[in-house]
Amino acid sequence: MSQTFQADTIGLLLSDVSRLLRSAFDRRVNASELAITPGEARALIQVSIGCGVKQADIAARMGIEPMTLSTYLDRLEAMGLVTRVPAPDDGRAKNVLTTSEGEALLAALKPDVSGLMDAVLAGLDGEVREALRGNLRVLRDNLMKLDRCGARKESEGQDG
Repeated sequence: MSQTFQADTIGLLLSDVSRLLRSAFDRRVNASELAITPGEARALIQVSIGCGVKQADIAARMGIEPMTLSTYLDRLEAMGLVTRVPAPDDGRAKNVLTTSEGEALLAALKPDVSGLMDAVLAGLDGEVREALRGNLRVLRDNLMKLDRCGARKESEGQDG
């Protein structure tokens, strides 16, 4: 019986690592007693990284539907962790910002996330970690270009 795919291809390894990392993150958040779900924690982290970015951009970066993100943000806003403000360049869109309470929760979450990443990266020295980070950025950028090209081709196909 022949195999069409190898078990340790880069694509399959990345998929496995992503799935396992997400599960480990979810367990850490659930055990943290911070009163937020793993999805809400991911959304709060993305809001913090984005520094006032539009909801649609956060949803795209997280790879989730805008309505799913909206549900997370509704709960985070009700807890006083984020605030939504009108986007200056688009009156229909909302930008999302963390509040001081949200920043405090992120500070409380950071040791758990840092501990998780230390465990995940155990055995890799600083130089290897930086090389891995750089290589992952290249892969991400390449995939983003493919996404844009694919979306452009799809829209061109609909016009014709």
